[in-house]
Amino acid sequence: MTFSESLPEVTENRRNDAENPVAAPPAAITPVDDSEIHSGVGVLDKTVKILDALESGPSTLGQLVAATNLARPTAHRLAIALERHRFVLRDSHGRFVLGSRFAELAAAAGEDRLLTAAGPILQTLLDRTGESAQIFRRQGDQRVCIASVERSSGLRDSIPVGAMLSMEAGSAAQILLAWEDSERLHRGLRHAKFTASKLAAVRKRGWAESSNEREAGVSSISAPIRNASGSVIAAISISGPTDRMGTAPGRHYAPLVMAAGKYLSDAIAKAAPLSGANL
Repeated sequence: MTFSESLPEVTENRRNDAENPVAAPPAAITPVDDSEIHSGVGVLDKTVKILDALESGPSTLGQLVAATNLARPTAHRLAIALERHRFVLRDSHGRFVLGSRFAELAAAAGEDRLLTAAGPILQTLLDRTGESAQIFRRQGDQRVCIASVERSSGLRDSIPVGAMLSMEAGSAAQILLAWEDSERLHRGLRHAKFTASKLAAVRKRGWAESSNEREAGVSSISAPIRNASGSVIAAISISGPTDRMGTAPGRHYAPLVMAAGKYLSDAIAKAAPLSGANL
């Protein structure tokens, strides 16, 4: 049975509920381990230290210095150079975060199994629901769209590949945060428009929904994509106008999006290459 044939039917559209924000205490930055590999190229090793530090979340210059043990002028010079090449960006608070260039390189390399498998699955979601479909990965305190398909006409939620969105709102943000360790979870909830109890519900049922959370008039539903070890590495979503999807899109779209997430998770775990022919 192909992926498309195995998908559940979309149920009737219904609407309800709203969401309330919550605050949680911030978490400290963990310094980079001094046992990192030395390549013999000093500037490269120092640059990797900067990227390793940003992997755990956004950092000010002072926090980068503390995490990498680099001299402040060196850390600043390398961070600015990485920013010019879009390997590093600034968030709304002026902190350094990993940039969208990483997602672009992954797509160009053609070796990312998720991206290889994603296209036909997203197209199937679009065909079955009539709504735009995306895949997001987390980068610091933001999320980047790494794959996307859109309606060809009419009112739609347009999110191009490479777009950086907040981790503080939206169903994909809920998915990418819900299974994080407690430190990153508390940090992520600090300014989020969703609560810890809502993320607990997300973990229990395996999907997330939002309505008028990331943007007024937009609803979405997302499910996790996991690697072979079971860790959540991405979120697959559909999004569109609330007038069409309703304020409780999970009621009719959850089984469909969860099936897509599981299919991609299984594909990542398998060694065999994928193509659209088996969908």
